[in-house]
Order: sequence, then C-alpha cells, then structure tokens
Amino acid sequence: MKTKHIIALAVGLTTLPAFGQTYTLDQCQGLALENNRTLKGKQLELQGAQQTRQEAFTNFFPKVDAAGFAFRANKSIVETTVSLPVPGVPPIPFAMLENGETAMVSAVQPLFAGGQIFYGNRLAKVGVEAQELMLALSEKEVAEKVAQHYWQIAALKEKLVTISAVESLLSQVHSDVAVAVKAGIVPMNDQLRVELQQQEVASNKLKVNNGLSVGKMALAQLVGVDMMSFDIATAPFAEPDKPAAIYVDPSQALPMRDEYKLLDKNILAAELKKKMELGKHLPTVGIGASYVYHDFMGPNSSFGAVFATASIPISGWWGGSHAVKRENLKIKLTENEKMNASEQLILQINLEWNTLLEAYQQIDLAKQSIASAKENLRLSLDFYKAGTASLSDLLDAQRLFQQSNDRYTEAFSSYQVQRQKYLRATGR
Repeated sequence: MKTKHIIALAVGLTTLPAFGQTYTLDQCQGLALENNRTLKGKQLELQGAQQTRQEAFTNFFPKVDAAGFAFRANKSIVETTVSLPVPGVPPIPFAMLENGETAMVSAVQPLFAGGQIFYGNRLAKVGVEAQELMLALSEKEVAEKVAQHYWQIAALKEKLVTISAVESLLSQVHSDVAVAVKAGIVPMNDQLRVELQQQEVASNKLKVNNGLSVGKMALAQLVGVDMMSFDIATAPFAEPDKPAAIYVDPSQALPMRDEYKLLDKNILAAELKKKMELGKHLPTVGIGASYVYHDFMGPNSSFGAVFATASIPISGWWGGSHAVKRENLKIKLTENEKMNASEQLILQINLEWNTLLEAYQQIDLAKQSIASAKENLRLSLDFYKAGTASLSDLLDAQRLFQQSNDRYTEAFSSYQVQRQKYLRATGR
C-alpha cells in the first residue's frame, strides 16, 4: 500500500453517518425550551405568580357580603303586658319573636387603606416580573446544558472517526507485517505488537461507543424526545469563530444579566413591603351600602342604608414604628446584596472570558500538534518501509497521531461549550 494512501486514511476525517432522527444544536435547544420538565415547573410557578397578581387586583373592587338567619323558639323571646289607660280594662299580654327570618346584603368600597391595596398590586406585579426573569434564567441554563451534552456527543463521534482511520492504518500495517513474518524478514513479535495495538484501539472504541450511547440518552431526556431514535447532526470540526467576535465589556454586560435584574426586583420588592407596612398604621376609609330584610315584627319588611367607615390604628404605632425600621433594614440588606453580587458577576464575566481565550489557544496548539504528528507518522511509515525505523517507532507515531487528533477534538468541543458559557455570562 502506498504511503500517501495510508496517510490519507488516517487524516481524512469525516463524520460518521447517524441513524434515526437527527437534530442540530439549535433544534435541540428549541425542543428543550418546549419539553424540558424543569422549565415546565418554572412556567407553572410563573402562572401561579400571575394568579396572585390577578387576586391582588380584586382588592380594588367592593367587598360584598351576604348573610341570612332564621330561628324558631319554644316560646316567644319577648313577653310582656301592655296596660291601657282605660278604667276597668285589665293589662293585655303581649308576646313576640317566637320565630323569624332575616337576610342582609352589604357592599363596602375601600377609599383609602394606607396604600396597602395599591402597593400590594405593585408588589404582585414585581412578583410576576421576577418569575419571568427566573424562567428566562432557567431557559439559559438548560440551553447551556444542552450545548454541553451536544458537544460531548459530537466529540465522541469525531473520536470514532479518528479510531476508524487508525483501524484502517493498523489493519494495513498488520497485513504488511504478517507477510514479512511469513517471509522470515521480521520476527513474530512484531505481528503481536501490532495486534496488541489493535486490541487497545478496540478497547478505546468500546469505551467511546458506551459513552456515546449514554450521552445520547442524557441529551434526549433533556430535550424531551424518544431516546431510542435520537441522534445529533454534526459537521466536521472546522475553524471556530474567534472570541473577539462575541466580546462584551463586563460593565455593559452586567445590566443584561438576569441575575442582576433580579437583584433590582428584590430591592423594589423590599421598598414596596416597607410602604405596605407603613400603610398598616394609617387610617382606612370606606363607604358602603346594605339591604336588610326581616319578618320579626309581623309582616315582611325591609330597608336599605348607606354608611361610611373609618378606622385609625392608634395603638398600632407602638410596635409599628419598629416594624417600619425593620423593613428599612431589609432594604439596606438587599442593596448590600446587590453590590456584592454585582462584583461577583463582574468577576465571573472576566473569568469566563479568560477561559474562552484559553480554550481558543488550546485549539491552535492542538492544530500544531496534529501537523507535527501527521508529518511524524508519514516519516515513520516511510522509514519503516525502507527498513531504517522499527515497528515500535511506527506504532508510537500512530499513537501520537491519534492522541493529537483526540486532543484537537476535545479542545474544539470545549471551546464551543465555553463559548456558550460566555454568552450566558454576558446575558445572551
């Protein structure tokens, strides 16, 4: 076999064909947003917050109450006599309320409740906005997990391609050595060394296939599709985009982070809770109307009335001032938490950027290793055929070539995962 043909088998890496339904990274992430159970839980929490907001809005409406009462006694509740101013006429006995019925409907419209209704609605709105941010944050976390699993599978697929090329190379070397052994040119030990190398490659192939199977099942569960027919669509690992194309200044990226926005919502919620606490100790005013029906006095009768209510919690201020101070301290606490978390987020953005640069540099180093290993393999094969290099040197060159290809595969997939992490760290 010609040298250039053997090298072509070793370096002509192409993606292995996939079976069943295949999905791109974008499709996997899209499916995860629709089917992931963690996200469905967050969506239910958001719906709960929306219901809480609608519930709070009903406090603007009048409070309507209805009540009814009926009784029957073994004798009249009220018994008395009535004396007439007529000489010779004895007192007349009088009894009432032996049985009766009454019903009442009333409606009270709050006019002023210390701002509790207004600020309660604003607080409920902030709760919805916070849940929306938490859902968006979870979506980005799931998208990042999908990318990690996707590129792990893609890397394993590339390793299988490399293994396939190495198997072809070793098969040809084994064939050549077997011929040389029969001719008595080389000892049987050389053939055994090649076979040991083939067994080592077969063992690695088994591990990669097992990892590939587990990785596919994990990603299929994450995106919510059938595990048995799931596979990803990949392309040969090409030159990745440079990190500079997605760089964002940390100070500009910070306000884009959902975590940072949540910190602002926490401060706003603390301020609203303070105003609601203050409202508990302010007067409440309302107006209302009621309608009453009863038959206590004989024939059925009814009447309506309008009224106004006012309540002033005078003694409530004894402990209320301390409650307001406590809420003020909570506001300061959330502000301090925001400052601390902001510094940590800036640190994280810088760290993810440095890691991204390092991952990109690892790709360059791996590419250089491949170039060196490819040339080393070519020369070793030529020297072996010329009889100026040992089989051990050739097998070492083959092992180094496989390792350099695997190193490039891992560096490329790690860079893609880190790229996703950096995008998330900068709020994208």
